[in-house]
Amino acid sequence: MRPTLKQLQYLVAVAETGKFNEAARKMNVSQPSLSTQIADMEIELNAKLVERGRHGAILTPVGEDIVSRSRSILRAVEELKSATKVDNTILTNRIRLGVIPSVGPYLLPVATKTLHQQYPDLRMSVFEGRTLDIDKLLRDGRLDTIISTAEDHPDSEAMPLFQENLWICVPPDSPLANETGDVKLSELKGKPLLSLGHGHHLNLAIHDLAKQSGAYVSTEYEGTSLDAIRQMAAMGAGIAILPSLYALVEASRDTALVVRRIAHKKAERQISLIWRDTSPIKQSFQQIAEVLKQSANALID
Repeated sequence: MRPTLKQLQYLVAVAETGKFNEAARKMNVSQPSLSTQIADMEIELNAKLVERGRHGAILTPVGEDIVSRSRSILRAVEELKSATKVDNTILTNRIRLGVIPSVGPYLLPVATKTLHQQYPDLRMSVFEGRTLDIDKLLRDGRLDTIISTAEDHPDSEAMPLFQENLWICVPPDSPLANETGDVKLSELKGKPLLSLGHGHHLNLAIHDLAKQSGAYVSTEYEGTSLDAIRQMAAMGAGIAILPSLYALVEASRDTALVVRRIAHKKAERQISLIWRDTSPIKQSFQQIAEVLKQSANALID
């Protein structure tokens, strides 16, 4: 007898919650039933998968490997099921969408409204996270598609949505606030730039920008959000580097700050809708991408 799909689901639930009782609640079964199924799976595989203790359930090294394989199997099964339900003209699926925080809060309120108007049967759940996090969730099959930068997600398919530029954000007393028009890289030389933390694509782009311009990324402050970076810029801690959607939708409304676009190839990035190349519902993603593209262009224009 081999491990069943239900046992694989139970093991993944334990890995995600770290506790048997929470995993059982998530799977809508009793804890003894879930524990028995995991124990049967361990017997069948002749390996200890979970370390049980007062502090919860901890996966063994073998357990970590089995969870990774289980997710791949469960993802393939879900894609097999989806393939039988696909309607090439109407979006009726439940889509699990991941999005980077520099895009999601500013694009999705507009885009989801249009999506629901055009596809009333579409159900969408959204997870906002760092580039590294949503890439892992996409690969594990816990997300169906993501909005991010295509180059950070190899071995995937993508449809471009919009080109995003980087903007500076400074208080009115900054020398950079005295000029109008685009900012040249030479104007940033020797100045501190404010960035998000590790794991965000924007952080890498700002470090590259600093290298090209002779500026430097501040080590005194590492922002956890674009709002935090903007506020630190207002206090004179450095120059906030912001992507287009945030700069135009949020920062430009702040009369205490000045925003200017950076004119350089290093200050541009392509935002795309990305999915696994094995996904059977590619056409659905292409339909969604068209709405996202229209919404983004309306905001940027």
